Amino acid sequence: MSTTMEVKKTTAKVLEDLKAKYHAKSMDETLRRLIAKAENIPDSMFGAHPRMTAFKHSDEAEFHEL
Repeated sequence: MSTTMEVKKTTAKVLEDLKAKYHAKSMDETLRRLIAKAENIPDSMFGAHPRMTAFKHSDEAEFHEL
């Protein structure tokens, strides 16, 4: 699914330049990288639950006995 956004020509030019700089395959990828950088979100977190905590080895130890 996709949508259309209206931006000024100067903004579109900056996005095109950033797309080339990041070697991104699409504008969507470029925008995701900018969002991740602005929010300090690692690429691996896109698509993850926003309140999910990092995995800790002790978490799994509760459920499995060796």
